[in-house]
Amino acid sequence: MPTQRITKEMVINAAFEIARTGGMEQVMVKTIAEKLGCSVQPIYSYCKNMESLRQDVTAQVTLFLQEYIAARIDKNDLFRSTGKAYIQLAEEEPHLFRIFILHQRSGISSLDDLYRAETNPQVAEFIAAQLKISVSRAKQLHLNMLIYTIGIGAIFSVTTPGISTKEIYEKQEAAYDAFLKQALNNTEENTNGK
Repeated sequence: MPTQRITKEMVINAAFEIARTGGMEQVMVKTIAEKLGCSVQPIYSYCKNMESLRQDVTAQVTLFLQEYIAARIDKNDLFRSTGKAYIQLAEEEPHLFRIFILHQRSGISSLDDLYRAETNPQVAEFIAAQLKISVSRAKQLHLNMLIYTIGIGAIFSVTTPGISTKEIYEKQEAAYDAFLKQALNNTEENTNGK
């Protein structure tokens, strides 16, 4: 039987699957070689070091997450459905969720930097139009929900036997209502000249 030629893409895909089922800490040359049924030599030939391989896996996780969220968005309820999709991801793919949440983000020194790096600016414009609030208020509402959803999603992804999704969605909805009330009150105060 001819030996299989191992490609860099195969190495990254194998590392991604290992991370998906066991977490990034399981991504090691030995486990990748076992998954591919080869020696460790081809793995070393494609990896400058394990950190660069983990960066490639993180990039693949980010692409997976974008496709996962996009497939679950309700165009009529973009904002809420996105938040629910993140919680669904935390439930169905806890290792990938943790990799996405915990990966190192460079050049971030404020929550505003994080917001610009992690979101699509069209979402704030959409929220502003839907709720008839300013784009700046919509960004603040979106940032508050982003922080809340990431936090509760992280808790959800590391608990066993696990918090019910019903309870998580209820808390997420309560947070949305509170943040929305704040955004609308601030809009009214600005309109009334306070």
